[in-house]
Amino acid sequence: MIYKIRKFTDSTYFTNALKVTIAAVIPVVLFSFLGKFEIGFTIALGAFFTYPSDIPSNLKHKINGILVTALLVAGVNLLVNIMHPYSWIFYPFLAVLIFLIAMISVYGQRATMVSFSALIAVSLAFASINTGWAMVQHSVLIVSGGLFYLIISLVFYYVRPHRYIELQIAECIKLTAKYLKLRGDLWTINADKKSIIEKQLHLQVELNTIHQNIREVLISSHTTTGSSNQNRKMLLVFISLVEILELALSTAFDHDKLHQKFDGHPKVLLTYQSLAYNLAASLKQLSKSVKKRAKYISKHTLLNDLNALQLAIADYENDLGKVPASEGVFMLTTMLQYAEKQVEKIKIVERAFSLAFNSQDFKGIDKDLEKFLTPQYYPLSTLIENLSFSSTIFRHSLRLTITLMVGFIIGNFLPFQNVYWILLTIIVIMRPGYGLTKERSFHRIFGTVLGGLIAFGILSFVKDNIIISILSILCMLLGFSFTQINYKVSATFVTMYVVFIYGIVTPNIVDVVQYRILDTVVGAVLAFLANHFLWPSWEFLNIPMHLEKSIKANQNYLKEISVFYNKKGTISTSYRLSRKNAFIEIGNLMASFQRMVQEPKSKQKQLPQVYKLAILNHSLLSSSASLGTYIQSHKTTSASEAFNVVVDTVIRNLDNAIALLKENDLYLKENLPKEDLAMRFTELKNIRAKELKEGIPIDEEAFQLKMQEAQLVIEQLIWLTNLSENILKTTKALMES
Repeated sequence: MIYKIRKFTDSTYFTNALKVTIAAVIPVVLFSFLGKFEIGFTIALGAFFTYPSDIPSNLKHKINGILVTALLVAGVNLLVNIMHPYSWIFYPFLAVLIFLIAMISVYGQRATMVSFSALIAVSLAFASINTGWAMVQHSVLIVSGGLFYLIISLVFYYVRPHRYIELQIAECIKLTAKYLKLRGDLWTINADKKSIIEKQLHLQVELNTIHQNIREVLISSHTTTGSSNQNRKMLLVFISLVEILELALSTAFDHDKLHQKFDGHPKVLLTYQSLAYNLAASLKQLSKSVKKRAKYISKHTLLNDLNALQLAIADYENDLGKVPASEGVFMLTTMLQYAEKQVEKIKIVERAFSLAFNSQDFKGIDKDLEKFLTPQYYPLSTLIENLSFSSTIFRHSLRLTITLMVGFIIGNFLPFQNVYWILLTIIVIMRPGYGLTKERSFHRIFGTVLGGLIAFGILSFVKDNIIISILSILCMLLGFSFTQINYKVSATFVTMYVVFIYGIVTPNIVDVVQYRILDTVVGAVLAFLANHFLWPSWEFLNIPMHLEKSIKANQNYLKEISVFYNKKGTISTSYRLSRKNAFIEIGNLMASFQRMVQEPKSKQKQLPQVYKLAILNHSLLSSSASLGTYIQSHKTTSASEAFNVVVDTVIRNLDNAIALLKENDLYLKENLPKEDLAMRFTELKNIRAKELKEGIPIDEEAFQLKMQEAQLVIEQLIWLTNLSENILKTTKALMES
């Protein structure tokens, strides 16, 4: 229990909540003592408005983002106050203002949070409409609150400058360990492969997010302010974790075939599975050490596990005899070499947290890092390009504008106490996707009712304002802490905080609770209905785009692998970029599928085909990674023409699948007839057989390596061809249904 509490209080979510709580509470307490509660409360609002834009990034982007947000929220508040008296122009002005603020989201994650802050500021502007000099003073106080939050955020940054990235790296290590554990599960006899692969795909979505967070901080800091030893160490760890993930994905063995082949010798596979589990356990233990900032001492002797696998392979060969066991030994040797590479990468990560680094560890990690980040610039053309119904952001902005205007009109013309609660509920709940809006609507209503009942119950017994103030601060802290973890819990604590505040400043607390619940229900219902009926962004409409991007990313990755096999040399930046994009797009495809599952059954069109294509793309990535990893880690022979012809066939299949998704059948490319492709595989095998025959008298070890290369390359090419054909066939079925 103590460990869980410590883990929670050390989390990024709690730290962020603590920052905004401190920035909001200090002005209120200070000015309350001076008899100026309203000034303190307005400054606290400024901090609250500014806080969402404080997302992971380097220091420069953090400061700029917070400053822009502080000025924007104060500006929109001032504009609302200026225009409010002129009712004939106010409504169209408000609609345009809301729409333009919502459209800021086209510029990425930080812009989305700035947009959210500004929309919250618009809704809460109606809580206190001012005139004359008072409205200018109010806006200045809001800016002051934003600047005060910036100071608090910078204090936290300088007190623990590396803590955020340490926690993100620790989480990345933990998720990578989970991935390795799932790969180990595949070796269980009669394993549910479908369920395991589905878990891997869900995990890929989480890994994509954490990888992006780490890149934003590590790489942007490295390129803008130069490199520190801590930054370079974490960068090396991150790169090693990405390579560990690629290695894990690249173990694309035919598990059914291996289980059948080694059915009479289960010790070999069990030994390998034990090694796979210990790889995952080592990373999991390391993750805990990083979070605790404790010295890392490995509990697992991975080298002993490797030796055990070598002995198991030797026993297998002795039991069957050298010639009968040759094919099995080649398979097992390939598995052993993958495991050796994993141990090597894990040792680099372990060394980062236990010993001083050798300068060689940093060699080459600085190369072309900026190319792995999405450039941050905000051209007007991006906004203009999104002013059409083909843009999800445009449809969401229009939907949000209409819903807020309807909520505002209902709140003004019907006997509601606080129209801004309706607006606030709509802004907080409403998301571009139907599924998330529906979920948040339910959680918001549930949390509001539960929080109101609990807070009202407490206020029935507790009358001391000091105790109520302490409870409100705790509820505020917990409410912000759970926003990203559990929205239902967050809504409960935020409601309690609001009720406690009203309990201090107003006597009619029962009316406050009733109106708060009513306003929330109205806002949630409006948001839900709007997402269902106003230009809904059903996920099945986005699926073809995500499929196209995923197939294209896989295709580019395979092209880079082919180039590397033909030219040899060192790994190029374009190779690493294509690998990164392939991982990202697979995660994006699965995230889209997850959103689709949350939508009404009538909108889950071609769900089985979409799921099958997600699995096929994941398998294609796995097979490509297997080929690429082998080529990287072994001295390979020259690529033959037959190899290139087969790879070109796979690429054409993927091109045709993309053309179908674009509904562009006219440009389908002709593939080799089946008999010609079979002839190419025969040719490839003959070339390899000739190379092997020539290699026998020269060097036994070289002969074994060539045998291994022949087997793995041909198997992966056959698998890639089959997968690309299945992707094309399933895509055709998807587009025809």
